[in-house]
Amino acid sequence: MNFRRVATVAWKEWRETVRDRMFLLLAFLLPVLWMLVFGYGLVLDVEHIPLVVVDRDHSSLSRDYLYRFITSRYFDFKGSLAGEAEADAWLESGKARAVVVIPEKFGERLLAGQPVAVQTLIDGTFPLRTDITKGYVIAINSAFSGELIREYVVRTRGLSPARAEILAQPVELEVRYLYNEEVRSAWSTIPALVMFSLMLAPPLLTALGIVREKESGSIYNIYSATVTKLEYLAGKLTPYVVISCVNAGALWLLATLWFEVPFKGQAGLFLFASLIFVLTSTGIGLLVSIIVSTQIAALIVTMIVCTLPTILFSGLIVPVSSLSAGAQVQAHLLPGMYYTDIVRGTFLKGVGLDVLWPDIFALAFYAVVLWLVAYRLFTKRPRS
Repeated sequence: MNFRRVATVAWKEWRETVRDRMFLLLAFLLPVLWMLVFGYGLVLDVEHIPLVVVDRDHSSLSRDYLYRFITSRYFDFKGSLAGEAEADAWLESGKARAVVVIPEKFGERLLAGQPVAVQTLIDGTFPLRTDITKGYVIAINSAFSGELIREYVVRTRGLSPARAEILAQPVELEVRYLYNEEVRSAWSTIPALVMFSLMLAPPLLTALGIVREKESGSIYNIYSATVTKLEYLAGKLTPYVVISCVNAGALWLLATLWFEVPFKGQAGLFLFASLIFVLTSTGIGLLVSIIVSTQIAALIVTMIVCTLPTILFSGLIVPVSSLSAGAQVQAHLLPGMYYTDIVRGTFLKGVGLDVLWPDIFALAFYAVVLWLVAYRLFTKRPRS
């Protein structure tokens, strides 16, 4: 391979890219825009749930119970209602997502040591949000019940509050969150969005860049030139690989500085894995450019091939371990899942090559296979 000819083809492609101002602008802006749009839009935290209450007791205990919901950051108190019929209207209109109904004689029965049933109505339109909201309600209810039990033991047995707490809750559960201590969905989704952006932008740029020569007819100059297939493909794709690597660095800065996601790993390992992933994604774009002949077709095919599988089977939204057995097989056949493990491992866990080498090896295997297939399919003879 003549590296001088490779450099000539790469310089020609770079000048073509720079000449097209819109194409150059999209090359550097699209990944950043995707990161910003999905970073702010793909928020999985369930907070500020609109809440209304129906208090039929109006006692100090009922107010104390409801105060725990009102002051919680997970609920937004919207007001008190007269009855369940009005609460149903609030739920149907979407103005409220949860309703707490306090029955009559709530405080009186509790002071008498009798159990009380409190009704909670939750909007079940979105099951994930519903389950999380149910967990919030159970946690608040358990904390309130525990305090009542401790107060009852102190009052009836004359024990100290500390001793009463031990008797009321002999087994204490202490939960520690590792790697994402604040349990923020952004810390999980933003690194995965680095994968999403690099899975879409490089194939799109590569496919459009090569097909553009087909439409303009300038590719016939390559057919008649002495440059070999390998030299042409290497020179043609070098600018897009460089642009995508620059975008990977920009996305890393955006994730750490703008979204304030902690990065605990090795920057060199992240950049090395990103380079291999970029080679993989550009290989996909190269295959698409060989199959289609127009830029519109290249755009449509690339978006279909890259977008849906990446969203569904990469772990971007749903963990791969939570998918069905068949879906997990599909996930392991796609490169997005492996790079998702890498970015989350380097960002949040700080793991190194000793843990991530299988994922890096899988990406390298994909890159080699894609480039070999594209090399075999590409021909310097015009297709009839």
